[in-house]
Amino acid sequence: MRINFWKDMPNSPTEPVQNKKALRISLGKDIYIATIITTMSSSESIRMVLIGPPGAGKGTQAPNLQERFHAAHLATGDMLRSQIAKGTQLGLEAKKIMDQGGLVSDDIMVNMIKDELSNNPACKSGFILDGFPRTIPQAEKLDQMLKEQGTPLEKAIELNVDDELLVARITGRLVHPASGRSYHKIFNPPKEDMKDDITGEALVQRSDDNAEALKKRLAAYHAQTEPIVDFYKKTGIWAGVDASQPPATVWAEILKKLGKN
Repeated sequence: MRINFWKDMPNSPTEPVQNKKALRISLGKDIYIATIITTMSSSESIRMVLIGPPGAGKGTQAPNLQERFHAAHLATGDMLRSQIAKGTQLGLEAKKIMDQGGLVSDDIMVNMIKDELSNNPACKSGFILDGFPRTIPQAEKLDQMLKEQGTPLEKAIELNVDDELLVARITGRLVHPASGRSYHKIFNPPKEDMKDDITGEALVQRSDDNAEALKKRLAAYHAQTEPIVDFYKKTGIWAGVDASQPPATVWAEILKKLGKN
């Protein structure tokens, strides 16, 4: 923490900026402005992977992690859309493959993450990877790149929920498309029907959020993800959290597993 003082003059800066708090102090006839500049200690940074099936609560907990640690939420789908919208070289390569009905290569995805680490200021306080890796080769490529960048993963948090509960959750899920915030008609309803609590914008229900589609997605998820969980268990950074509990309890458990409570 650092404190700066200066005399209050007509052109003195008075608006606090990020990580600053401004305070006016009277000393006799003069008024001084004090800014208290806080920086996040290394113990408050985070570098992690968030693992969990559809409906486990990643869309609820990732924003919590992002806000708590001022870290970047690196969701693979969002990164792809951003790179394509910007017309970057990586985005153009990905679009060409996707337009042909193919899957974006592991190398492109890892390079997109590398690009975020280099150019996204929020990554200086860490990152939460969501949706990647999904295979052992992806995990190996990711680990190699992160170690080369000097930012190895610290934790892989897996959100565990029984499949039957997931079906009940998903079939009532509501999503705010712009932010990814998720709600549930029964378990976690918005304050105002079908409207996002923060922006007031409309919520939607995804077309594939139905029981039949979900069971197929869960089968694919389990087949894909079990080897990834074993991979991170062997590296010693895996931790499981019972995500069938209320969101606040799950959040407290995540912080405990991260050693940040």
